[in-house]
Amino acid sequence: MEFERILVRATNWVGDAVMSLPALHALRARYPRAHISILARSWVADLYGREPFCDEVIDYDVPKGWKGLQAKMDTARHLHRRGFDCALLLQNAFEAAAVAWLARIPVRIGYDRDGRGWLLTHRVRVPAKDEIPRHQRFYYLELLKRAGIIHEYPENVDAMLTGSEQASEQGRVVFENHRLHSPVIGLSPGAAFGGAKRWLPERFADAAVQIARERRADVAIFGSKEEAALGDEVAAQVQSQGVRALNFAGKTTLREFIDLAAGCELFLTNDSGGMHIASALGVPTAVVFGPTDEIATGPAGTRNAVIRHPVECSPCHLRECPIDHRCMTRVSAEFVAESALELLK
Repeated sequence: MEFERILVRATNWVGDAVMSLPALHALRARYPRAHISILARSWVADLYGREPFCDEVIDYDVPKGWKGLQAKMDTARHLHRRGFDCALLLQNAFEAAAVAWLARIPVRIGYDRDGRGWLLTHRVRVPAKDEIPRHQRFYYLELLKRAGIIHEYPENVDAMLTGSEQASEQGRVVFENHRLHSPVIGLSPGAAFGGAKRWLPERFADAAVQIARERRADVAIFGSKEEAALGDEVAAQVQSQGVRALNFAGKTTLREFIDLAAGCELFLTNDSGGMHIASALGVPTAVVFGPTDEIATGPAGTRNAVIRHPVECSPCHLRECPIDHRCMTRVSAEFVAESALELLK
């Protein structure tokens, strides 16, 4: 199959978007001269701007459900006028296939799920358990392989963002403007989809203080708008122990966060979108895992430390712990700080 104009429907969440990067780099390698456009929600769109596989980002900010039907129809008409000859659907939803079908894109490739197979010209069977390596990045690579776009892929491929050096320079300038002096330790104490994935805030603060004292560093805290209060809490606890800290939670765009994360010497985080971005930038990333599976969705960069205390009920993938949150409460600040500092040796 040869294509000149490819539309990629991006995934909706930052972590999934990072884990799909190897597939997008493989797509560019297969079609070096094609014009590749990424159709993406606004909260992930900034991820693609510096990437060599991306010629254009098209914002897909339409309401969910039936309320957004007219906006979806308008988007489909716009895409039809653009003359795409292939749609690659990394997003699994019925809606992604419906928009591509309404846009009359002649080749529509995606996994056959969510009842959308009849809308696809190339219905790709979803991999069964243990058919492919467990990490999510291989799910997207396998889509390209089963569709006949690539013949194979390496099992040691990393999920990496390009332009990290430029981003790091810009991030360090912002830190200096906020009177945070290098080196800076980044923290993401929050996590989406429930509290079970969150290590204790006071232990984030204690670990950050231990690391900062060892490295003579300042601390920057990140998160969503909903996590701003959590960031304030951690910042206050860090500052109470004599270490300078500043809370950026809810105050950055994704593009700004990428720059700031790249400017960090070390990143300490829960299993979160921030984890995936920091790791993909090549920043040494220490991650506290509890109820989720680090083999399936852990960091896929080059310098990572996964920290967890093995308990009989993990991974449970529950949003909230129904018992005593032992997978997290048994992880000490001292152990996390030591593990993180090992990454810098």
